[in-house]
Amino acid sequence: MRPPRFTGSFTQQPPIPEDAIAAAEAVMRSGRLHRYNVAPGEVSETARLEEEFARWQGARYCLAVASGGQAMQIALRAAGVKPGERVLTNAFTLAPVPGAIAGIGALPVLVETTDDLVIDLDDLAAKARSSGAGVLLLSHMRGHIADMDRIEAVARAHGLRIIEDCAHTMGARWNGRKSGSFGLAGCFSTQTYKHLNSGEGGLLTTDDADLMARAVILSGSYMLYERHRAAPPAEAFAEVRLDTPNMSARMDNLRAALLRPQLARIEDNLAGWNGRHDRIAARLATHPAVRMPSRPPQESYVGSSIQFRVPALSAAGCTALLSAAAERGVELKWFGAAEPAGFTSAHTSWRYIARHELPQSERVLATLFDMRIPLTFSLDDCDLIATHILGALDETLAEGAR
Repeated sequence: MRPPRFTGSFTQQPPIPEDAIAAAEAVMRSGRLHRYNVAPGEVSETARLEEEFARWQGARYCLAVASGGQAMQIALRAAGVKPGERVLTNAFTLAPVPGAIAGIGALPVLVETTDDLVIDLDDLAAKARSSGAGVLLLSHMRGHIADMDRIEAVARAHGLRIIEDCAHTMGARWNGRKSGSFGLAGCFSTQTYKHLNSGEGGLLTTDDADLMARAVILSGSYMLYERHRAAPPAEAFAEVRLDTPNMSARMDNLRAALLRPQLARIEDNLAGWNGRHDRIAARLATHPAVRMPSRPPQESYVGSSIQFRVPALSAAGCTALLSAAAERGVELKWFGAAEPAGFTSAHTSWRYIARHELPQSERVLATLFDMRIPLTFSLDDCDLIATHILGALDETLAEGAR
């Protein structure tokens, strides 16, 4: 007998904490929402968030911006990437990553993906040699972290500077070291479906004073950079303030006020995501047709979503599995569809970049499924969801949809 249909929402996040609502209300009552609009002697919510996130991340500097995509664009510009330059990045990522490269007029060079959903380091080394790229925009896509020791070695060998896209790995670690701390800069997202929720927003961290000085000016500081606290001293701005354009992209005080109390709770939330992820993953891994990505012991991940492959399925079979799961109330996404849907897309639909031949990535994505795991799910919900996914898969396989 089929268990009851799951009726929860895969897009429903927990409510904003009451102290965050109160902080946002105080900003609204003050009328001082703009990032530099403060009363005499007051430190803005945005500046305080930057200080607190830098401290939590273990970075020297932090800049809060309008989105994770803006964090990546500003990091690339501040690193000196020019229009027409090639930038290496993952073939398996979300569209804002190649979009950030294209957005500054640079040329994405896509690197193959492994069966474990991380960047292929052999292909990275080969394309670092052949492309002439000086920067790797490394996406820790859907929370999967590649061997960072080897990536650092490849970067040293080929003169690559690393900028990390940590939209899915806020708080994740490799050998105890936080994602975002391996390269020149780390870029984070505070969009609703990430690990802090301001609706939209981003954070850029670095230990490089010159890069952060440029980033601050790019973000729209005008000549008010001395009001930043998690930023370099005034002398770092002496030249860059005149050479760097203003892009007006720094976060406002309202969103910063929402985020500060959430940051204070983040460690509990990270543990909550992993408990839910691991509950579902353990069940899915028992099915002989399911291939779960392996997690090396050096990786401490954040399981706010889950991915699995069913290599035996054809395109028709993958579509059938989506439908069978949806009938049970489970919202799976599929990265192998011919047309982009929602947040899922593949390189073939990014027609604003050069066409790439990526047979390995296409093979991996052809049977790759993805599912969000919001903290509004209970562990019992996770058990029911896993049961429904396995039931939908058995039904699909029994019907011969291969």
